[in-house]
Amino acid sequence: MTINNRVTTMLGVEHPIIQAPMGWIARAQLASAVSNAGGMGIIETSSGDLDAIRNEIRKMRELTDKPFGVNIALTYVRDPAIVQFVVDQGIKFVTTSAGDPTRYCADLKAAGLTVFHVVPTLAGALKAVAAGVDGLIVEGSEGGGFKNQRDVTSMVLLPLVCSKVTVPVVAAGGFCDGATMAAAFAMGAEGIQMGTRMLSSTESPVHDNWKRAIVNAEETDTVFLNRGGKGPALRALRTERTSRIEQQIPESIMSEFAGVQQLYFGGDMEAAVPLTGQVCGRIDAVKPVQEIIEETVRDFHRVVDGLAARYGSARSAS
Repeated sequence: MTINNRVTTMLGVEHPIIQAPMGWIARAQLASAVSNAGGMGIIETSSGDLDAIRNEIRKMRELTDKPFGVNIALTYVRDPAIVQFVVDQGIKFVTTSAGDPTRYCADLKAAGLTVFHVVPTLAGALKAVAAGVDGLIVEGSEGGGFKNQRDVTSMVLLPLVCSKVTVPVVAAGGFCDGATMAAAFAMGAEGIQMGTRMLSSTESPVHDNWKRAIVNAEETDTVFLNRGGKGPALRALRTERTSRIEQQIPESIMSEFAGVQQLYFGGDMEAAVPLTGQVCGRIDAVKPVQEIIEETVRDFHRVVDGLAARYGSARSAS
């Protein structure tokens, strides 16, 4: 049931499934479960606490002997020595996001790392390729978290970028199972990134209140925030707080994250902004990461084989 393509070869993984680098959440507990299940677990650095990140990387090596990577959220880098920090930890795979791909790409590549950059537009993809990245993570606006204010869905963005670049592409934003993975591959991707699906997994460290809110959510229960305001746009779960922000754009959207740890780990859903993708409407249970990845890969093959059997034979008959 393994998938062999450029993404699995570059990353050294069984399955071309990457876990999103969610701030404070993408730590060893979750990332090791993803790596052990054959995907690519990612440790975040956007929280800015590099001493804690160093400890999480140490924990990763105790919890898994499989490949894993680190994300550098470029806009939120506080330590200018972040590249050396990543190199010193022995990391081989890095995703960069939320900023200019030229900022660290050359240094990371010179150190022998494989680099994928997250892009929300075709222009961003072309700039990243010109900067020398090894691959792209193409993120549609369905996904949770920080977004381009000029939002484009995966259905439009993914095939557009794939038609214009030759580097391998991982699809993000709206992908949570085998059917959506098959759709991503049909549009030219060679892997998927999962955020909200992993956020709501058993091994996710967030409070059960958030996980239950995802399971109970409908497909219309997210909001797109800060369109036209200063800073990034956001996609988040609809709460009293986010409904207010939707109508009254704050002077600083980042100020809404002051209570992030009370939300993430204390379960107070009104303490900050619960970043969540539209796939919350398709998630109906909290499951272990191993089960999520196994089901995704199994159903991916079932969908692909079913399409080939149904439509391949029809074409032959004609």
